[in-house]
Amino acid sequence: MIKKITYIFVACSLIFASCEDYYDTKNNPITYGDTYLNIGVTTDKAVYKPGETVHFTLKERPSGNLKVRYSHLGEVIKEENLSGTSWSWTAPSEDFRGYLVDIYETEGDGEKIYQSIAVDVSSDWTKFPRYGFLSSYGNISTDQITRNIETLSRYRINGIQFYDWMYDHHRPLAGTAENPLVSWPDLIGRPNYLSTVKGYIDAAHGRGMKAMFYNLAFGALSNAASDGVKEEWYIFRDANRSEKDNHHLDPPFRSSIYLTNPANPEWQAYLAARHKDVYSVFAFDGYHIDQLGNRGTVYDYDGNEVRLNETYAPFIAAMKQADPGKRLVMNAVSQYGQNHIARADVDFLYTEVWDESKTFEQLAQVILDNNAYSDNRKQTVLAAYINYARSNSSGYVNAPGVLLANAVIFSFGGAHLELGEHYLANEYFPNSNLQMKSDLRQDLIRYYDFLTAYQNLLRDGGTFASFEVKSADENIRVENWPASQGAVAVSGKKIGGKDVVHLINFSDTNSMDWRDTNGTQKEPATITDAEIIITVDNQVKNAWFASPDLNGGVSSTLDFTQVGNEITLTLPSLKYWDMIVLEY
Repeated sequence: MIKKITYIFVACSLIFASCEDYYDTKNNPITYGDTYLNIGVTTDKAVYKPGETVHFTLKERPSGNLKVRYSHLGEVIKEENLSGTSWSWTAPSEDFRGYLVDIYETEGDGEKIYQSIAVDVSSDWTKFPRYGFLSSYGNISTDQITRNIETLSRYRINGIQFYDWMYDHHRPLAGTAENPLVSWPDLIGRPNYLSTVKGYIDAAHGRGMKAMFYNLAFGALSNAASDGVKEEWYIFRDANRSEKDNHHLDPPFRSSIYLTNPANPEWQAYLAARHKDVYSVFAFDGYHIDQLGNRGTVYDYDGNEVRLNETYAPFIAAMKQADPGKRLVMNAVSQYGQNHIARADVDFLYTEVWDESKTFEQLAQVILDNNAYSDNRKQTVLAAYINYARSNSSGYVNAPGVLLANAVIFSFGGAHLELGEHYLANEYFPNSNLQMKSDLRQDLIRYYDFLTAYQNLLRDGGTFASFEVKSADENIRVENWPASQGAVAVSGKKIGGKDVVHLINFSDTNSMDWRDTNGTQKEPATITDAEIIITVDNQVKNAWFASPDLNGGVSSTLDFTQVGNEITLTLPSLKYWDMIVLEY
């Protein structure tokens, strides 16, 4: 909506009372070394097709007999010796799978894990969208473009929204399809360059990522009449059409935005033609459709009331018919019109979350509602602006607010639009007042690796369920979702013969509002060696654990005892978010 690498871990002795009770996928004890602080691993793409070759690069190779291990949902599928700093792996032939690749060394009876990275093998990015953005297209160098895309790729971003890349909303391409301008002003007057937009698209495609151009469904600037936009296409604030509905913008914006009727067939044909010009010049993969939320009662040129929420499905259908090979996604501002959008021909759902959904519980409910609207067929991406009030001035993003929100979004199967050339804390995407400290950058790499590696548990079907979980320590409150301040919240799902139990640590929160608008959310104290009891339905064959906050998300088996329908196990640690998987 318009205004609108490295990992850091504490040494094992500081995290745990002892390390002997926690094991890797081969049931060997895990230890953690400081070497993990100084090396990084990257891949040449953000996503791969089945059977494609994955190229890895290790920034720095420590001495020792290193091995690389490839796992899917905690199960090792291959491991091999690692002799250099670059190697390749042929991705398995199965489509739509997430993998975790880790580098380790055997130490006595255990292992030291140095690094990990996720690999997404998916022929269609919209199956598991991880959406990023770009917002500045000045005359920047090829090297800077490459670095920005490489960074997004390392976060495993597989689709990019090109925000405010265009000229006028009603005529997004500056110049003509035959002779596009080399530069043009965006809505606020910033210079955009043809070479930069094209350079970003090419760089994204080189990394296996897709590029979506941003535009409103119904925007026209004050000069639109000279470009052929008719008065009969607009919507008005009264039945006598005395005032066009508009999104007022003061200078330095070049114009306010006047709203047309998305269901008007002539407007649809006009805009589709303008977008064909865009596609003839730029290799965009699709159209990110924006709206402006509930506009109240509005009217068409003839004085008929227009129910905007009902206009979006026919608009989407017209855009798809005009360019059937291009992808579509539409913003549902505060869920406005989402029940109609979800059943239209969009590839995933996108919600810009505002204060109608303030709490962590309401944030998760947006994802659950979207699942219901789409009959569980489409994924959800949330534009959810953390530290929003703080974004009005310069400073740093508050990491606890980001990580708690992401723990909720990711554990409920959603993704979060937040990463671009800078962190996104405001609906005007070029706003870069808040920067990430290095620790948060590293944390988010781990979180996005986790989202990718375990996507088949987090985002690939199953049934959300409640689990009865108790703590053996009376000082640790454990409660079923919804989240409660001062407690560990339990949520999860049943999928493929597994129970997936999520634990999110709200023990030290000072607010249950996800936005952490002033950046005051507290960092939770790490809970260590917590003994918990889970009520289960059947005999458990195997229990394992993974967390984006520990060991780069690498899974470890857990010892447990089962008496009747209760199993007892000990968590290695809980910082923000743990995932326990019980296999039957």
